[in-house]
Amino acid sequence: MSNRLSIVHALWTSTTAITAAAFAFAAPAAAQDTETAEADDGKLPSIIVTANRREENLQDVPVSAEILDEGRIDAVFSAAGDITALAGSVPGLNVESSNGRVAPRFYIRGLGNTDFDLAASQPVSVLLDEVVLENVTLKSFPIFDVERVEVLRGPQGTLFGRNTPAGIVKIDSIKPSFEDDVQLGLSFGSFDTITANAAMGGGIVEETLAFRVSTQFQRRGDWIDNDFTGEQDVLGGFTDIAIRGQLMLTPDESNRFKALASVNFRDLDGTSTIFRANVLGPGNNNLNENYDRGAVSFDAGGGNPSEYQQLGATLNLSYEFEGATLTSITSYWESDGFSRGDVDGGNLVTGPGFIPFPSDTQDSIDLEQYTQEVRLASNGEGPLSWQIGGFYFSSDFDVTTVGFDFPPPVTVNHTNDAWAAFGQVSYQLNEILRVTGGLRYTDDEKDFIVVEGAPPQPVSVQDDNVDWDISLFADVSADTSLYARVANAFRAPTIQGRDVAFFSAPSVAESENITSYEVGFKSELADNAIRINGAVFYYTVEDPQFTAVGGEANLVQLINANEGEAYGFELDTAFQLTPELLFTLGVAYNNTEIKDDSLAVGVCAQCTVTDPTVEIDGVTRALVDGNPFPNAPEWSGDFTASYTIPVGDNDAFFIFTDWVYLGDTNFLLYESQEFNADSRIEGGLRVGYRGNDGEYEIAVFARNITNEDNVLGVIDFNNNTAFVNDPRVIGVSVGFNY
Repeated sequence: MSNRLSIVHALWTSTTAITAAAFAFAAPAAAQDTETAEADDGKLPSIIVTANRREENLQDVPVSAEILDEGRIDAVFSAAGDITALAGSVPGLNVESSNGRVAPRFYIRGLGNTDFDLAASQPVSVLLDEVVLENVTLKSFPIFDVERVEVLRGPQGTLFGRNTPAGIVKIDSIKPSFEDDVQLGLSFGSFDTITANAAMGGGIVEETLAFRVSTQFQRRGDWIDNDFTGEQDVLGGFTDIAIRGQLMLTPDESNRFKALASVNFRDLDGTSTIFRANVLGPGNNNLNENYDRGAVSFDAGGGNPSEYQQLGATLNLSYEFEGATLTSITSYWESDGFSRGDVDGGNLVTGPGFIPFPSDTQDSIDLEQYTQEVRLASNGEGPLSWQIGGFYFSSDFDVTTVGFDFPPPVTVNHTNDAWAAFGQVSYQLNEILRVTGGLRYTDDEKDFIVVEGAPPQPVSVQDDNVDWDISLFADVSADTSLYARVANAFRAPTIQGRDVAFFSAPSVAESENITSYEVGFKSELADNAIRINGAVFYYTVEDPQFTAVGGEANLVQLINANEGEAYGFELDTAFQLTPELLFTLGVAYNNTEIKDDSLAVGVCAQCTVTDPTVEIDGVTRALVDGNPFPNAPEWSGDFTASYTIPVGDNDAFFIFTDWVYLGDTNFLLYESQEFNADSRIEGGLRVGYRGNDGEYEIAVFARNITNEDNVLGVIDFNNNTAFVNDPRVIGVSVGFNY
């Protein structure tokens, strides 16, 4: 597969050069829409979602959902952020990674997976243009040139399947059209941070064939010193390049048939996560005197490199019959790369702090994923709407773990084959009430074997399940709707084999099954100048899958608890106070609890454990009954404000700020005084001038404007190691849109 990716890389380089030349000779163009689109006549624009695999107004969908539009996305990623920058941008959503810009871990309503291995399974699905990106490395594919990002909270198993007990992050790119379009954007910021975006599209054959090519270039210079070697500015940098090409064919005048072909490619070369030794406590969760954001003391890690290439190709075919539309989505993805790290975060000579033994490890993956979906959906105007379909998923990948002094290299292979049949029916009972129900049968099988470096140790798991949901949606007035939803979804059994490299057997987690109850309301008030949507939820998880990571043995053990339970609420609001002034505010409360009075897990070597402990086979373990789910803050929220000052008929000054809040968070299954975070807040600001109805723009921006030092995660096995957020980045951007 590496040879194929090398060929694609060469083709990508040529394509980029051709695209750049085309941009150079194009007419002056203009900045992408920034921030939230200005409302017409002081009204909020309608929000379109595809939660039911068809375009609908957000206010008409019985699901708790929030949308990041093109402008908000531009702001979030303006300082070359990766996909973890989405953390907190929607209340109830958390995203983090201990693998740099790859292998993110997603959490919705507190449900996620802390497993850092490249074979990890997650209960949150990520979809790009209706294709599930199942492996954690694929989930890191950059977000650029997108129309919207939808976050659907709660189980979505009937229509989407593939491990969705917690919810979905659904990314929809901008599609080709027959209108000529050129967009260019360029920004420069602190730490030699550069972001460049370009997109060009239009018709090739009038009303028959259209194209769109878009690309993103993100770069940051090295800015972290290595005090152990005496080298300055040797860590922290990256170059992350992605490109997407799309062709849309509509060969007949009726537009009944449509074919959309797309290719996505990414090339990443940079620094992996910077681990920092003994920077917490001891005895508290504060960053101590060992912490220096601009310096570490690594004796290993080889520079903490991370190199990845990813390739995806998708063909989406649809045909509109009289009364129904047939859709086929075929997709193939590859991911090939590695990340290496000085995991102990320091060295045995100078520390900082006590480090009992070194840890320098590298994990790499060579993956292929194939998916096929076919569905038939009604397209009429009557009270009844329906859809049925089938889905097939197959993945095959090798994961190699290397310890450069210990342990020796070990390669394991994972395969996963699954198929599903699904259907949904919605019926408008009367002018007020609509009922919707769905079913999905899934059969999932996984196989594991050691390929090299240890005995084969084959493991196979299989399960099948019927997911279901039912909802009632009531238009109680012209402005307000109420809904109630009950949903069930499952996550298939999982195999974890990284411990084979550390002379332990693979571990297995059985299927988890969630049942969720949700009641919500949706309202647009004051002549659509105010939008207030809210939901209250309660769910239970039977046999929830958790990952006991680290501990004194530094293992990655999959386990099942007896039960998990959570309840809370979400509130999403927007206020168009004047045509020039818009506020949005979102708040989520989420109380999670592990319910298993006998579940005991390994603990850290140097921290202060606050849970009850027991001795099992001479090893100290913590009883975690009653603890919250890992990486599940009780409170989260986001706030944005946008103010536009018109200049003449076509120009304007604008100010946009956005803030995210994540409350107190426990990072691991057990509780300790060190391995948790107090509330974290980060904000951004963008101030600029937009001219000629948005044809050009110049702005200054800042991310993490208050330069907060926030702990994002920890490594617990041989010292109090943590990793932190990015520093403040200040920059300037220009853009053109023609």
